[in-house]
Amino acid sequence: MQFLWHNSHFLGIDWHPWKVVGWCGNIAFFSRFIIQWYCSEKSKRVVIPVIFWWLSLVGTILLLAYSIFYRRDSVFIFAYAFAWIPYIRNLIIHSKQDRKRCSHCEKQILTGDPFCSRCGHQQLAE
Repeated sequence: MQFLWHNSHFLGIDWHPWKVVGWCGNIAFFSRFIIQWYCSEKSKRVVIPVIFWWLSLVGTILLLAYSIFYRRDSVFIFAYAFAWIPYIRNLIIHSKQDRKRCSHCEKQILTGDPFCSRCGHQQLAE
C-alpha cells in the first residue's frame, strides 16, 4: 500500500485542483483513442465517432486551462491554444450531415454509410 500513498502523496503526485484539471484533460484526451479503436474494431472498418471529437475538445480545453493557469509554459500553451478549432469544426460538420435509421437496429446513421456502427449491418442503397 506504500506505493500508492507515500509522504502524503497519492501515486507520488502532489495533488491540488490544477493537477486534477490536468489529469482529467489527459484522461479525456487519451480515452478518445480507446473509444475510436473500439468502434473501429466493432464495425470492422475505420470509424471516428462523434464522441471522439467531444473528448478531443474537452481534453484540449482542460489541458489549455492547466497550461495557462498552472504551468504558465509557452510551449505547452501553444500546443493546445489552437487545437480546439478543427474539433469544433468537425462537430459542426457532423451536426449538419443527413441521417437515416439503420434497417436492422434503428440506430441513426449517416446517409451514405454502408454499415451501421452499432450492429454492423450493411445498409442497402436507396
